[in-house]
Amino acid sequence: MGKNYIESAKLVDKNTLYTSAEAMDLVVKTSKAKFDETIELAIRLGVDPRHADQQVRGAVILPHGTGKTVRVLVFAKGEKAKEAEAAGADYVGAEEYVERIQKENWFDFDVVVATPDMMGLVGRLGRVLGPKGLMPNPKSGTVTFDVAKALSDIKAGKVEYRVDKTSIIHVPIGKKSFGAEKLANNFRSLMEAVVKAKPAAAKGQYIKSVVISSTMGPGIKINPTKVLE
Repeated sequence: MGKNYIESAKLVDKNTLYTSAEAMDLVVKTSKAKFDETIELAIRLGVDPRHADQQVRGAVILPHGTGKTVRVLVFAKGEKAKEAEAAGADYVGAEEYVERIQKENWFDFDVVVATPDMMGLVGRLGRVLGPKGLMPNPKSGTVTFDVAKALSDIKAGKVEYRVDKTSIIHVPIGKKSFGAEKLANNFRSLMEAVVKAKPAAAKGQYIKSVVISSTMGPGIKINPTKVLE
């Protein structure tokens, strides 16, 4: 462990469940790297993702964005392709991008949007896009004919959240440079969305644990029963 990490870890009590406000202050103080570290949440849920009725997935627009420039690939043709280009898509096309991804292992994009009529084509990429969390999905608003709105939302700071097979959601909520207040606003928006997405089939405690950390910093535990306070 590096010197900065050891110094940062001294500021965090591993046995304390911090309030969200305390945690935002701490995560900024413990971000000691020379670059603008990403601040990420790990939320463990009381769900069993092996069951279809206990999946937790969605998207939310963070009020202050993520601090990251997002590259968007849009699968569309005709007027919808022109609409996507006008709305600021980084890449727009169809078969040529399917081929490029399959043959060249090309992944110079962060989000994939597709019009519904293109999903038959995009489906061929399921095995490579799925494991990377890049497969377009109606629930996250990335399968739509309103490509202009989808692009506007994504560029404004929309993030997707999805529970993984270990029942944990990993999602970034901003950068160290945002400061504690903006991070707190983004944190609340995300937690409200996750709480709202609670499946009816989920029993017992839904939010089991919440840990926030910077790219190079220690984990800071947030009281899971008070995430919306």
